[in-house]
Amino acid sequence: MTTFELPIQIGKIEYTNDWPIYQHFDPQELSQPAVIHSDLPANLNRALLEDRLYITPVSSFAYATRSDDFWLLPGLSVSAKNAVGSILLFSRKPIAELGDGTIALTNTSATSVNLLKIILQKRYGFKPEYVSMNPNLDEMMERCDAALLIGDHAIEAARTDSGYIVTDLGQAWKEWTGYGMTFAVFAVNRKFAEVHAELVSEVAERLRASKVRSLHDLTPVIADAQHKMGGDSAYWEHYFRQLWYDFGEQEQQGLGLYFQYAHELGLLDHKVHMQLWTDNTMTRVNE
Repeated sequence: MTTFELPIQIGKIEYTNDWPIYQHFDPQELSQPAVIHSDLPANLNRALLEDRLYITPVSSFAYATRSDDFWLLPGLSVSAKNAVGSILLFSRKPIAELGDGTIALTNTSATSVNLLKIILQKRYGFKPEYVSMNPNLDEMMERCDAALLIGDHAIEAARTDSGYIVTDLGQAWKEWTGYGMTFAVFAVNRKFAEVHAELVSEVAERLRASKVRSLHDLTPVIADAQHKMGGDSAYWEHYFRQLWYDFGEQEQQGLGLYFQYAHELGLLDHKVHMQLWTDNTMTRVNE
């Protein structure tokens, strides 16, 4: 039987967008030794794909690259029914007029990068040149016609009146497809789940409970966000309320469409069949 090093590391996105899920989650209360590993999305993605991290929120696209190797925890995601507030394209022209120019991409999230590519090519027929850069808006716009920022970098840039047109990709996806967009899912390594089934269910249950408690009263989450990034409570109340942390049928259908388009454009080399963890029972969705 495969053994896994203790304490078990449970991933957490370093950005503010998943804070409500973790606000009341204490790994020390679990039945087995565990710790939180907080990191940028790209690093969490890499750790999951390299079998160095076994339970973690992960970029939806990174999950899709090896979807058959993972379960998805039900009822947990980082999604948006409309605007997301932290996946933003900054440009000098409206998105529908960008044409085939040059676009600077953040180097921290494959999901957002490929969402932009899908929207530009499938909706508008554009095939711009893409340049991967560090998330610095001024430097990106010196070289390019538009720039994609995500997470806290996007929030900080949007709070400064840069004079650029700002397109929220969550809103753009909703207006085009009618679906909300799921940017991150909670993935579990299959081999790990076979050995630690009870722990996986325990983690899932406690994360969902933390989510529910946080959304009932966002006061401590908002206070932490203000302490880290400034801003008033009304801004953060709106920011967290426009996010969606469930992963039900509508979220699965919207994400399935995203995967379908990614496959059609050659961004994914295979079709994705999402599989949900339910106490060691596999449920196929979107087959």
